[in-house]
Amino acid sequence: MIGAGLLTTLLLAGSGAAGAIADSRMQIAQLSIRQSVVIRVPARSRAAVPLEWKESKGPKCISMPAVAGAAAIKPDSVDIVLRGGGRVRAQFEDECPALDFYGGFYIRPTEDNRVCAGRDAVHARSGGECQIRRFRTLTPEKSKKK
Repeated sequence: MIGAGLLTTLLLAGSGAAGAIADSRMQIAQLSIRQSVVIRVPARSRAAVPLEWKESKGPKCISMPAVAGAAAIKPDSVDIVLRGGGRVRAQFEDECPALDFYGGFYIRPTEDNRVCAGRDAVHARSGGECQIRRFRTLTPEKSKKK
């Protein structure tokens, strides 16, 4: 560990500002400071069983405050996670590959604070938009072991 006084002297000596202080006994050294960034990714439990989703008739509209999150799972739909644990799939008129390009998307707020099929669209951060055709309610099914 380098003391603060020695570090200041080394920095001044390296910059030439300490020419008056430097004499034949002083040694000049280069100091490199390296940083590292650690990103922690939670590990999945090995006991977790992958879920498959069963689709059934969904609502016409979803309240925006009820939305907790969303994920682009397929090119023609987005899964919307609701507060309370429910899940709804918004299916698009056509495939929407632009959603995954920048890794994000958004839904513009409406006056009635709802997202409705046949009226609203999901907007890709790249500038494209995907019209919502319908919503499907998803219920989890345990996957069958092979």
